[in-house]
Amino acid sequence: MSSASEGRFLSSSVPSLTPVPRRTTLPTGDGVRIEAVYTPCTADSAQPDGGAAQRTAVVLAHGFTGSADRPALLRAAAVFSQRAAVITFSFRGHGRSGGRSTVGDREVLDLAAAVAWARSLGHRRVVTVGFSMGGSVVLRHAALYTAEGGAECAEKDSGDTAGRVGRRMDARDGRAGAHTDVVVAVSAPARWYYRGTAPMRRLHWVVTRPAGRLVGRYGFRTRIHTEDWDPVPLSPIEAVPLIRVPLLIVHGDRDPYFPLDHPRALAAAGGDRARLWLERGMGHAENAADEGLLTRIADWTASA
Repeated sequence: MSSASEGRFLSSSVPSLTPVPRRTTLPTGDGVRIEAVYTPCTADSAQPDGGAAQRTAVVLAHGFTGSADRPALLRAAAVFSQRAAVITFSFRGHGRSGGRSTVGDREVLDLAAAVAWARSLGHRRVVTVGFSMGGSVVLRHAALYTAEGGAECAEKDSGDTAGRVGRRMDARDGRAGAHTDVVVAVSAPARWYYRGTAPMRRLHWVVTRPAGRLVGRYGFRTRIHTEDWDPVPLSPIEAVPLIRVPLLIVHGDRDPYFPLDHPRALAAAGGDRARLWLERGMGHAENAADEGLLTRIADWTASA
């Protein structure tokens, strides 16, 4: 199927769930085109809760320098597809997607496009699961896109740039349903500009220095935007109190990037709506999430 015909995924003519895997290109609200892959649920609809599994889609958001085709994300997709349909995608500037990475700012528009695609394929319930940078994106997305009013309600509270773009996108395309019903953030930061660990100091060098961006482009196949954030987007810890859906925060006690004060701060900001799992011996993000943990997360999202 051509990318042009796939690009018309917003049409309401799709009456039911897609029965076969597909790879496509999705337009975002600001005109970037991102690659995305749909994997149908492997659960038998005749089995107990199989019908509920078929109605659910899980959208996986990778970490910085990841992509839809990286082994760690493929492993996660294989686990989640046993319980729900799965959409993986590459953030802007990653993989085969266009644009340049803004390291968590406009990436919320990429996630919104993937969530809207899931709903256009007939899925009534959408779960977003993000790792590291993707974790910060799923938190901001859950705050900015609501079932009641697209990105409009959150924008009023936050003034977030992506929220304003998201509202214009919904108004222009008539697109509804870019919101999530359950959100999971794995190895997510609580605040921006953190440099308290050596890996984060190296990451800031990659993002902010011309030589670092060359390393990012040719060493990690990640194209990074050259401009600073203006304005600074809503931080994860500011986004969490705006989330009105079930929230799970997962973090390893051996994470070399973000120490445990980050997940604890996020969980405290979420109050009764947030659940915190501190995983013994776990490192960082999708590379450190083994099949056992992914299975537990998938089970939790099914019942949340």
